[in-house]
Order: sequence, then structure tokens, then C-alpha cells
Amino acid sequence: MNLLLLEQDDLQSEQDHSAKITDARRLKHIHQTLNLNVGDSIKIGVRDGLKGTAQVSEITPESVSFSHLVLDTPPPVKIPLTLVLALPRPLVLRRLIMDAVTMGVERLVLLNSRCVEKSYWQSQVFDELQQIVVLGLEQAGDTVAPIIELRPRFRPFVEDELPALVEGKTAIVAHPYATTVAPIGLTTPCVLVVGAEGGFIPFEIDLLEKSGCQSVSLGQRILRTETAVPLLIGRLMG
Repeated sequence: MNLLLLEQDDLQSEQDHSAKITDARRLKHIHQTLNLNVGDSIKIGVRDGLKGTAQVSEITPESVSFSHLVLDTPPPVKIPLTLVLALPRPLVLRRLIMDAVTMGVERLVLLNSRCVEKSYWQSQVFDELQQIVVLGLEQAGDTVAPIIELRPRFRPFVEDELPALVEGKTAIVAHPYATTVAPIGLTTPCVLVVGAEGGFIPFEIDLLEKSGCQSVSLGQRILRTETAVPLLIGRLMG
């Protein structure tokens, strides 16, 4: 936790510049990891708002109170990238959501495809989505979550929504057998489409290309989705 993210409900008084947390996850981190004491300063941020500092004013097993909140720093700017990700297995999905949030992706679309197992759409990950996002924000020192959307039907999304989404942007689909290598250091907004384990089938690649995406690869090696996504984001937007 590089930043304590406060929800609006945590703020007690704007005039007194005070806040209080009572939930088990943040209390455990403060008590067991940060080892804060009364009078210590901590980096904070308010959800969808500014960042700054606060001072610990009271610590009990059930709550931690803060005073002297100073909120004077805007959150880091999002990178102008929309990640369209064919839904991977749940363990990988957790990691990739964290990576997307931490790296500042502006929008995340979770998409169905032929290689996506139907059971993945009933995963417990969707019940934990907000918690995963918060962990990513705390890691990155951010306060603003990306837009996250679910698209369980591949063809309607690609044919009806994707053309408008990619208009005016660089649109690429990661495909290990493409002859064109992924570009480096784009200066324009980007839509990045990545398949799950097994990639996209030829019909899906053809449909994505007809909707405005260019197929690119990362060279001769075929990488796992969880490796390819952060590598591509860093390469494209670095």
C-alpha cells in the first residue's frame, strides 16, 4: 500500500479535515504492516479526488482516525489506452486487472472469444472486482479507477462497438503469427486487443482486422497472456 485510499464515507468533517476507517483489510495493514503510531504521517488519497497526507490521531483495534488532512496533489494522469482483453482464467484475470489499474489504463473491456471457457464468466473474480481495483490504486498511488466493462458476446462487440471505439486511435490486436512487430512509443491514443490463453482463432482475427485493428506480434516467441499484456502496454505507451 503506497497510498491509503479513502472513500467518501471515511471523511468525517471537511471543516476539521478528519477521517476514520473501520474496515478489517485496511486496519490489518496499518496495524501489522505499517506499524503506525499516533502522530505519524501517512500518504492518503480520496476516491476520484486529490492526494495528500494525513496525521494519525487515534488508533484502536477497531478503528484508526486521522486529522490534518491535506489534499493538494492531483492523481497521476491515465495513459490513453483502452485494453480489450479476452477473458483469461480467473487467477490470470486477477493479476491483469491489477496490472491494468497500476499501469494507468484508461478503460478495460473484458471480452468473450472462442478460446474463453464459459465457466470463466461465473468466476468469483467479478465479486472481488472492486477490491482488486482498490489494491491496484493503492499500489500505484492513484485515486481514479479505470472504466471496466464486460462484453460476453464477441461478434456484436467487434462489429457494432469496436469501429467507433478505434476511430481516431491506433488500434492493434496482438497476434503471435503476425509479421508486423508491435510499434514502440506511440504518441496517439491506442486500443489494444489481446486474446486469452490460446489466442484468437483466424475468424476472430479477420473480424478484428475488418473492424479497424492491425495485427502485430512481439517477435518469434509466443508469450503467456499475463506476460504479453504488461509488456505490450509498456512498449506501446512507454
